[in-house]
Amino acid sequence: MALYTLPELPYDYAALAPVISPEIVELHHDKHHAAYVKGANDTLEQLAQAREEEAWSSINGLEKNLAFHLSGHILHSIYWRNMSGDGGGEPLEKDGVGELADAVAESFGSFAAFKAQLSKAAATTQGSGWGVLAYEPLSGRLIVEQVYDHQGNVGQGSTPVLVFDAWEHAFYLQYRNQKVDFIEAMWQVVDWQDVARRYAAAKERGDSLLLAP
Repeated sequence: MALYTLPELPYDYAALAPVISPEIVELHHDKHHAAYVKGANDTLEQLAQAREEEAWSSINGLEKNLAFHLSGHILHSIYWRNMSGDGGGEPLEKDGVGELADAVAESFGSFAAFKAQLSKAAATTQGSGWGVLAYEPLSGRLIVEQVYDHQGNVGQGSTPVLVFDAWEHAFYLQYRNQKVDFIEAMWQVVDWQDVARRYAAAKERGDSLLLAP
């Protein structure tokens, strides 16, 4: 059975400082993200055992566990790549991400309006969760989603292209209870090249949902 593995960071622990401290990056990646990878793999093994034994009494809990851990693994894998020590600013034509910049303007009216909505979505998620910019294939537009825990309250078929982790483990050691300050600082490390690549790939994949039989 294929197992999930923890991806290596594309930079060293200090690369995102001072926005995110090396201590947080190390703990977040090596401990928290690793725990979601292990949780997904453990749940897959438990589901395999349930199939073999035809023991379905725990199926509801196992499916929820798989969604939680696997989505946590996926979102964190995007999160690390969404950031760069050389990031920040706005997606602009001169940076080679003009298609993304145009899509943001068309979907939200302006970059400022988009930034305000995603910031508010991340900051006001009840409990633990994420603010997510996603490509929605049926409308062909970008939308902001508020993700509870790791997988709740999202449109089926939408593809995350930019994610803001608003769980306390992402910021508390450095920002304490000032989640809003952390989210505002996050804009300084967004890697728009990565977001643009994800947007282009999501559009290509998303078109398959609309194919006639």
